Amino acid sequence: MTKTLLLDAVPGATVGADLDTFVDACLILAAQGHAAGLAGQITMRDPDSGGMVTLALGTGMEEASAANVLLVDAELNTLQGKGRANPGVRFHSWIYRHHPEVKAIVHTHPPALSALSMLGMPMPVAHMDAAMFHDDCGFLAHWPGVPTGDDEGELISGALAGRRTAFLVNHGAVCTGATLQEAVYLNVFAERNARMCLDALAVGPLQQVDPAAAREAHDFLLQPAIVNATFAYWVRQAKTTLRR
Repeated sequence: MTKTLLLDAVPGATVGADLDTFVDACLILAAQGHAAGLAGQITMRDPDSGGMVTLALGTGMEEASAANVLLVDAELNTLQGKGRANPGVRFHSWIYRHHPEVKAIVHTHPPALSALSMLGMPMPVAHMDAAMFHDDCGFLAHWPGVPTGDDEGELISGALAGRRTAFLVNHGAVCTGATLQEAVYLNVFAERNARMCLDALAVGPLQQVDPAAAREAHDFLLQPAIVNATFAYWVRQAKTTLRR
């Protein structure tokens, strides 16, 4: 059996998260084409207040700055900042409450993930670059509606069932992480995987990655050194693209 190569931290890659990292995460998602009007949310658990950090309602990902970031409690009451939270982040509160290992959540509506969710099948792992989802992506086969209540939070939390990602029929994906960097990393690669799957399905059936190979690649790709270095690169790329 091949042993997974363990990597040391890459110089310049941020470890941990603060307000600047949260803003950078929003810019990455904008530059990667994940903005769809006001749909989608990104949050980060605040260990001091027990609440979560999020963008003010009406703020686009590419507009993120310290001036439009909020700290809200589990009921979405604003504790710090100006404005109110997107009501869609209510289900994030449910996930944080029932999954203490989760420190950040990203849910966006990018084109390929949204399209793949219309096919009614679990997230495929048919390419090694998607191996971070091997045995680590739950599946919700029925989507009930607008996720602004506790029912949707309970359903999504159940679909995660200890996994980092949940794929939602007729909707898209919810990606969680032990760090904000990890949640963003998964969200961006989920969209990339969906795009590859749709391209391949236009030609023929998918061939899933061998489970043993996928398991090894999963562990390799989710090493903090790789996650954080990728995030740092995406930040530089986003700031160039968005001229920030």
